[in-house]
Amino acid sequence: MDYLPAFHKVRGKLCLVVGGGEVGSRKAGVLLEAGATVRVVAPEIEPELARQPGVEAVVAHFSPQHLEGTMLVVAATNDREVNRRISELAQARNLPVNVVDDPELCSFIMPAILDRSPLMVAFSSGGGSPVLTRMMRGKLETIIPQNYSRLGAFAVRFRELVKERVTNPPKRRIFWENALDGLVAEKVMAGDEKGAEVLLRQMLDSEDNVLRGEVYLVGAGPGDPDLLTFRALRLMQKADVVVYDNLVSKTIVDMTRRDAQRIFVGKKRADHTMRQEEINELLVRLAKEGKRVLRLKGGDPFIFGRGGEEIETLAAEGIPFQVVPGITAASGVASYAGIPLTHRDHAQSCLFVTGHLKDGTMNLDWAALARPNQTVVVYMGLHGLETLCAELVRHGLPETTPIAIVQQGTTQNQRVITGTLTTLPGIAEREKPQAPTLIIVGGVVTLHDKLAWFHPQQS
Repeated sequence: MDYLPAFHKVRGKLCLVVGGGEVGSRKAGVLLEAGATVRVVAPEIEPELARQPGVEAVVAHFSPQHLEGTMLVVAATNDREVNRRISELAQARNLPVNVVDDPELCSFIMPAILDRSPLMVAFSSGGGSPVLTRMMRGKLETIIPQNYSRLGAFAVRFRELVKERVTNPPKRRIFWENALDGLVAEKVMAGDEKGAEVLLRQMLDSEDNVLRGEVYLVGAGPGDPDLLTFRALRLMQKADVVVYDNLVSKTIVDMTRRDAQRIFVGKKRADHTMRQEEINELLVRLAKEGKRVLRLKGGDPFIFGRGGEEIETLAAEGIPFQVVPGITAASGVASYAGIPLTHRDHAQSCLFVTGHLKDGTMNLDWAALARPNQTVVVYMGLHGLETLCAELVRHGLPETTPIAIVQQGTTQNQRVITGTLTTLPGIAEREKPQAPTLIIVGGVVTLHDKLAWFHPQQS
């Protein structure tokens, strides 16, 4: 983080803008909107700017005396030496100073602003790419409508009442999140503030609305954070506790709420930090404490993720839960590797199997897997690769059947290793792919060279 984001309280304070042209007028306008009194200094000042209420127009060249009594300075002249002098003088007085389009001379950056007062969103690239920050603001403007201002004002009105009635800070946060993400918010946004107030007071009278715990079983997808669903992102920001395993990348874990408690429960082959039964009990205990628990799983929680076992326990204990599907590894990884799982010329069906070893053998329906014109996707099969290839050949697949190992698919560490059922074990021994991996068997693998589109930037 190159800059510390902060919001200045300038209402009723004197701020200085040096420059009376179009840029200076724009900067002065932002300060005026924030309630500041603005001293504008320039040899020439646009008449419209000089007439605005709250503007002290000083027609003159800049001099150090113009800094007196100000709390913040903006230099918007077209003379870099003048701007440099303003910056040096302001910083010598410990005054925050922004020099337009010159980050080197700035002690703070003027961000692009999305104004939904009292909700404010600011975007900055540290002065490096103003166009990008404006683009980001434009994107958010479409999903944060203007009536969020009304919702923010409503929350301000009832802040003290809720604080008085719900004295425990974590429970108060849950209360507000339930209110601002439910019927109360819908009524405010629709203009029915009286109805919203009735609902809010009913919530305050119902202890269940404050203390209720819940579990969110969320699929984090195969690795690329861009593949998360909107619903997953919303619940990731809502949860009080995050329970995650080895297949969830650090990048995705870091997208959860900053102050949420994070609990790592492991789940590598033959190395479980916590047994599944203990994870189930942990989810129940945390929810019964009134916490919103995010159970974050790689891929989709219902495809070899043991999510069904976890919600069976939750259902038996009467714990409310939600399930958010994720893009499973087979779909996401194959797509990023340029390997369609079905194709009219190669495969009319697709099977997903898990390759965990059991008593030294792979406990699979080999006859079903060795049928022609289908794709077989093997999760967690790297350790048993040699057995997998030998058994498929023994049950009728040609030795020349294409097969691929995709290492850490959809991430910057993705690597695709291809071969045949007879050659791939030796290739893998030499290349040493790193878990997690996915194995794809079938004619569709031959399309990889033609259709590969994702080229990670590897050092």
